[in-house]
Amino acid sequence: MSKLILTHEVTGLGEPGDVVEVKSGYARNYLIPRNLATPWTKGYESQVAAIRKARKAREIATLDEAKATAEALASTAVVVKAKAGEGGRLFGAVTTADIAGAVAEAGGPSVDKRKIEIERTIKSTGEYTVSLRLHPEVSAKIAVKVVAA
Repeated sequence: MSKLILTHEVTGLGEPGDVVEVKSGYARNYLIPRNLATPWTKGYESQVAAIRKARKAREIATLDEAKATAEALASTAVVVKAKAGEGGRLFGAVTTADIAGAVAEAGGPSVDKRKIEIERTIKSTGEYTVSLRLHPEVSAKIAVKVVAA
């Protein structure tokens, strides 16, 4: 087992600044190479405090604010334009950054691309449902329409 400090949010594991204990292989092969976590040492105690402080500054402060954002997102029509070939198959895939940009373009509230969760890779045109984690207690589902550019 390895003790780690999370530097980014990992679904099902924790928030940035959390100290977690995971299996060595998961830490060595997934979390550390993707810069999602750093090894825990006593010297990183101050770094944990800094990560938590930065997280609180970025986080949507209150539950009411998160619910208001969720309602605003529900009424926003999000359209992502992507290069597509015959049959609506995309050249590449739609990323969380593309969706965050489309939400902002549609006049919705700004969302962090790291808070967007895509259930399966979007590689063709059509309509998809994407979830956003706005607050530990609030998540929103938005409809994303992918069209050929």
